[in-house]
Amino acid sequence: MRKQDIVPGDWYRILFGETPVIFLGEILIRTFIMYVILLAIVRFMGKRMGGQLTISELAVMITLGAIVSPGMQMPQTGLLLCTLILICALVFQRGINLLEYKSEPFERISQGKLSILVKNGVMQMDELKQTKISRQQLFAALRNKEIFNLGDVDRVYLEACGLFSIYTGAKPKPGLLLFPSDDHSIAGFRQTTLENDIVCANCGTVPGNDNRSRPCPECGVRQWGSASITAQDVDRRA
Repeated sequence: MRKQDIVPGDWYRILFGETPVIFLGEILIRTFIMYVILLAIVRFMGKRMGGQLTISELAVMITLGAIVSPGMQMPQTGLLLCTLILICALVFQRGINLLEYKSEPFERISQGKLSILVKNGVMQMDELKQTKISRQQLFAALRNKEIFNLGDVDRVYLEACGLFSIYTGAKPKPGLLLFPSDDHSIAGFRQTTLENDIVCANCGTVPGNDNRSRPCPECGVRQWGSASITAQDVDRRA
């Protein structure tokens, strides 16, 4: 479009652009056909495409959107071409799945591997940094499982698909409170403060002594607070 063709207040151009009005009806037909074909292709790709997507599956879904868009919007693009490209994407995706099934090294390359974010109530700061997961994101995932103290956690895995797998210990241990700092009304909910135990406010380590002048042995940060423990008569779920 030439610069001189752009006229302020030209609502026909704003609403329809250079597309003939008669093509709007054809867009409905094109969209319906491509939608049905896309549903069929995704159905053949397997049940995983309707669940939590892995990295390769997310890439395929983005590719599918790029494939069907021209066929629905551009009159010079035929639907058979888009259908052929969709079938190629289907074959590619199924081939990737087959390779992942037969080759564990290839599966690690394409899907990645899980990361351990918490061990025995202590956050693994290097893993958090590598996976780009913030402490608040981790705390939110734990609170969503009704876990309010890091000492209750045995393991937190970040799966390759991006899900958190959370496992609690058999008995509560002293640890770091997970309540938001600005919610003072709930700070003591289900928790007992241990005046003689300190906890690292950065990673959740409970060193077993009250020497606040030393840095944390796990993360090296000198940021201490009073440790807390979950009341043992409370029913905890994960």
